[in-house]
Amino acid sequence: MGDPRKIRKKYATPRHPFEGARIKGENKIVKAHGLKNKRELWKAESELRKYRTNARDLQASLRLGDKVAQEMIKSIVSRLSRYGILSENATADDILALNVESFLERRLQTVVFRKGLARTPSMARQLIVHGHIIVGDRKVTIPGYKVLKEEMESVAYAPNSPLANELHPMRAKPKEEVKEAN
Repeated sequence: MGDPRKIRKKYATPRHPFEGARIKGENKIVKAHGLKNKRELWKAESELRKYRTNARDLQASLRLGDKVAQEMIKSIVSRLSRYGILSENATADDILALNVESFLERRLQTVVFRKGLARTPSMARQLIVHGHIIVGDRKVTIPGYKVLKEEMESVAYAPNSPLANELHPMRAKPKEEVKEAN
């Protein structure tokens, strides 16, 4: 079982660390989502791999009509639908069709950027780490926090943050105002 004080990795590194095509693809994803390093990407890939492995293992049992396998797939789908990654009526094939981008889109950092609370993904990361963003009624300072589907509307600036003032110079302008200015 191991020493409980030792933290274990939550990701797996690539088997071939110096493949040019993989590195270019990873760099595009890291830049698009404003990730701090590739370790954050590898964590999302490992999480995706876990769900896909479970779905692949259960798919053979589903073909035989196993009730336990159907319930396990339903629980996986309900867990992924709580995060808004899949719909409620998804199947095992839908789980196998997922990609790493769908998991990265649910990170708080990406949600803050997509909602227009920050100008860039790296600015979104900084706002989160510095405590300017709340989810619901609590301050979240973890950029990798996975936002639930029901929490999406409650992501906003913290009320005690200077950015809560609409006239703050660092606050991102809404997209309508940017179009009118041009």
